[in-house]
Amino acid sequence: MSTEQVDIREIQRQVSKVVDPEIGMPIVEMNLVDKLDVKDGQVDIEYHATTQFCPPVFALKISQDLRDNLSHVKGVKGVKVVVTGHYFADAINRQVNKETSAEAPPPATQPEKQQ
Repeated sequence: MSTEQVDIREIQRQVSKVVDPEIGMPIVEMNLVDKLDVKDGQVDIEYHATTQFCPPVFALKISQDLRDNLSHVKGVKGVKVVVTGHYFADAINRQVNKETSAEAPPPATQPEKQQ
């Protein structure tokens, strides 16, 4: 079994493409990225909002852009994005990291009763 390696430089390039839509600057230039871990194809990235009351739509856009950009990097199997320091952080994190129906496990079925 072959494990495809993730190019950390490509991960960094993709993160640097993400722009704060309100300010118009890359989040990397604004020093908003707090943590970036890559292990076994799983990318975990944590960043903080520019302010606690940054419009939620902008924080969600940044989170989605991070997820989308990183998901397309060769070898990446999963991406988890976490925003901190925002009053709506829990909801944003749930939204951006929620499982799609294709990825969700099938519901458990009950065995049919025999009569």
